[in-house]
Amino acid sequence: MSMSDSITEENRLHAEIKRLKAQFPDTRDLYREACALLFFRFGITPTANRLYQLVRRGSMSTPVAVLAAFWAELREKSRVRIEHADLPAELREVAGEMVAALWRRAAGAADDALQALRIDVEAARLAAEAAVAAVQADLARTETALEQRTATLLAAQVRIHELEQAQAAAAATRDVLEGELARAHQTLRERDAALAQARTDFAAELDKQRTSTELAETRLQAAEKRALLEIERERTANTRLQRELGGAQQRAARDGERAQAEIQSLHTQLGDLRHQAGMLEGRIEAMWASHAAQAQELERLRQKASSPGSAPRRTLRRATQQSPGAAKGTVRKPGGKA
Repeated sequence: MSMSDSITEENRLHAEIKRLKAQFPDTRDLYREACALLFFRFGITPTANRLYQLVRRGSMSTPVAVLAAFWAELREKSRVRIEHADLPAELREVAGEMVAALWRRAAGAADDALQALRIDVEAARLAAEAAVAAVQADLARTETALEQRTATLLAAQVRIHELEQAQAAAAATRDVLEGELARAHQTLRERDAALAQARTDFAAELDKQRTSTELAETRLQAAEKRALLEIERERTANTRLQRELGGAQQRAARDGERAQAEIQSLHTQLGDLRHQAGMLEGRIEAMWASHAAQAQELERLRQKASSPGSAPRRTLRRATQQSPGAAKGTVRKPGGKA
């Protein structure tokens, strides 16, 4: 018998003793039943120490007394008495011994058969326990797999919950960004409208400035033309007067011997002419001052209209540069040569 079998047999023995303790509260009855259990069921020769270790009730003398009574009762029961009136006593004893021997042999054969049956039952029990152990192992593996699948399922559910939360957060963020994008588009549209309006206003203001500049240039050109014509007339008159003065002087030189009255008259005329020339020079200075004021006004208008295209500025600059030059080339002060 292996160690595992002995351990199992010992466990069964303790279980039976526990059952007997519950069934027989009397200590002597309990020890008697324990003796019968060890001897008949487990094939173990009972001893006082073994009985006391199993039952642990009363004093040590109790299992000793019960064990002695058990052996006496067993021997008494194993003795066979043959009662027959015709048989002598010695023959009855011999016959009894023979029957007892036969009974002991039969009991030994029965014990052997019982032991074989116990071995078969133990083998079947071990096979059953092995099957149960295999089933329990399968069950343990199944429970482990189930636990793993449950853990995986829980992790998947947690992950799904996290993904749902992340999706909700992303949806909220997307809504916020879409709102901000819509507001940005609205702001851009408003800015585009404002820029278009500003461009329209600027174009209108530019057209007004161009119109004002063109009108001012037209007026300046007209004023320059008038000034040039006036200067030309004054220069022509001055030239004519100077020529007349020269002719008169020549005539006076040639006719110096003429009468003093005619010379005095000529001097008087010369004074008048010089007075007129002075008046013309004053008018010319006034015209120059007016021309300078008009040039300053033109420059101010040019600076005000500096934002438009370069073509009007170049035209205005050429007109400004040509006009003073022309005036300087044609207008000369009195007393100069034509």
